[in-house]
Amino acid sequence: MDVYKNAANVIKNSEILVVTAGAGMGVDSGLPDFRGEKGFWKAYPMYEKLGLNFYDCANPVHFRKDPEFGWGFYGHRLELYRKTKPHLGFYILLDWIDRFGFDFFVVTSNVDGQFQKAGFPEEKVYEIHGSIHYLQCVKPCSAEIWENKEKIEIDYGTMRAKNIPQCKNCGDVARPNILMFGDFSWLSSRSDRQAERFENFLDKNKGKDIAVVEIGAGTAVPSIRFLSERIGNYYNATVIRINPREFMINYPHISIPDTGLNALEKINSFLK
Repeated sequence: MDVYKNAANVIKNSEILVVTAGAGMGVDSGLPDFRGEKGFWKAYPMYEKLGLNFYDCANPVHFRKDPEFGWGFYGHRLELYRKTKPHLGFYILLDWIDRFGFDFFVVTSNVDGQFQKAGFPEEKVYEIHGSIHYLQCVKPCSAEIWENKEKIEIDYGTMRAKNIPQCKNCGDVARPNILMFGDFSWLSSRSDRQAERFENFLDKNKGKDIAVVEIGAGTAVPSIRFLSERIGNYYNATVIRINPREFMINYPHISIPDTGLNALEKINSFLK
């Protein structure tokens, strides 16, 4: 229990809270993390029959060459994220922010919008890979990014979309404003503005005691882990890394081999 108590002491004695989160943050809400081919196929058995993995499906080429396939995958994810309720861990973090009066920021590689759904303010969230709840033109014909209000009908036998969202400007295919694999047409301006707000937040709080709570960020795409470590190395910060498998981080930072929700509940028990 020492690691949970140590983490609680770091949080209690900090002035600033930065939450960094990967796919593991959503697992406790019932969302798949797509870890490895088996993990992806468990969530999407129909793609195993086609011999396709997550990297094959999460590719922008489909929106140009076969948009029914592209929107079959992303349309299903859109509805899954819309239906999913954020787990208790999100509300534990919000309670700490309220109870300790933290200035705070969230940085996530997740595109599901779960932090905003739980009540984190839009201006306090940086989504490094974009969001499925926003759209852009597939070409793109302009720099415009707009809210995704589409309802995608899907044939679940083939995982192909029955209707295709259109660009509001040129009428071509619209795609999610998400950074995919091998993606050269993603419009990053929305995430760039979030990044600027986050860097301004860090600059403003330089010299203050910062607790970085990293949850479920893996090594396959290590952007979140690198960001946590950058803050830990160059600011007056302690990183609390929560991950059931890839939990190691160098002292004086704290490694917690646990799931996100379980770890947050145990840390919280020392803060009551």
